[in-house]
Amino acid sequence: MVNQNNKDIEVTKGEFEELINNGHKLVVVDFFADWCMPCLMLAPIIDELSESMKEVKFAKINVDDNREIAAKFKVQSIPCLIIFKEGKEVDRIIGSQTAEAIEEKLKKYLD
Repeated sequence: MVNQNNKDIEVTKGEFEELINNGHKLVVVDFFADWCMPCLMLAPIIDELSESMKEVKFAKINVDDNREIAAKFKVQSIPCLIIFKEGKEVDRIIGSQTAEAIEEKLKKYLD
């Protein structure tokens, strides 16, 4: 279940559809795997952003547990952050990035 605070959580296939179509202005989904070292390094950055950017909803999708969703969005490299605005993919960030770089990209979609 998608939690009510802004802390990013891991979601399942059914929760994913609810999340991106639930009226959140901007949703960032972190496609990751437990064995992926860059994914593990990115996790605290996403946690930090979820605290500082309350207007953005953050969630995680484990690609090993949710291959169908990863395939649907053509996720071929992880970590992969897909940015959804009003239910539609508007951008993606592939690979490990700094908090500043991610925040700068997200601010372009907040208006």
